[in-house]
Amino acid sequence: MKIMSRKAQERLAHNEKRVERRDKMLIHDMTKERATVEEVFDQTTRMVVFSLLNSGVLYELHGVVSSGKEARVYWGKDKEGKDLAVKIYLTSSAEFKKGMLKYIEGDPRFKGVKRDTRSLIGVWAQKEFRNLKEASEANVRVPKPIAVKSNVVVMEFIGKNGISAPSLKEQLPNDPEKTYRVLATYLRRLYQKAKLVHGDLSEYNIMMWKGRPVIFDVSQAVNIEHPMASFMLTRDLMNLNRFFSRLDVKVCSVEEFHKMVVG
Repeated sequence: MKIMSRKAQERLAHNEKRVERRDKMLIHDMTKERATVEEVFDQTTRMVVFSLLNSGVLYELHGVVSSGKEARVYWGKDKEGKDLAVKIYLTSSAEFKKGMLKYIEGDPRFKGVKRDTRSLIGVWAQKEFRNLKEASEANVRVPKPIAVKSNVVVMEFIGKNGISAPSLKEQLPNDPEKTYRVLATYLRRLYQKAKLVHGDLSEYNIMMWKGRPVIFDVSQAVNIEHPMASFMLTRDLMNLNRFFSRLDVKVCSVEEFHKMVVG
């Protein structure tokens, strides 16, 4: 095992303290927040972050940008000062393990996966990284993937100075009709070029940044050969139609939408 330099060790310790300090300022329940920091940064995760710092992928790690049952997203920076999103999946989430299996099983890209929690979460992180890569290569606007290691995914930060771009739920698009058309194009490219179905698309996981929609949270996206792909695609289309019809956009029928996406 490679021995890490003292300078890198000091940098990691400094960054961990900075994370805890910033998080405590954001959340008044100090006891709860300390537990959250400890939950995310278990010994193995600390070593993963340490490795990313030592390799130069990550230079700074700041506070929490978003927090959920399955993961925390932190604001980071690289050596050039470019913003990064550092997504750390919780290795102690038993409910998450149950929920992720249906998205992994049946996906031909991931076979022979071990069933223990840490292995599954490692595969889940790899799955998100691969989905981001394949979507990006298909010219679908998603956060660009940068690195993945164990339960940590590093990607492009959508936003500025640690403040993430608003979701469609938080801020309505200036031109709803154009945004609907762009998203329809993204879904067609995602299906026909990347061979993927998002599977959980809604106004909650689409950001608006510099006038363009950006799809995120793609970890559950499945290959089009997955037995649930057709059901998931229909659900995505229904969600988009429901949201944009409320904005007085003349949406196409789900059947027409489906034909357009699948080709």
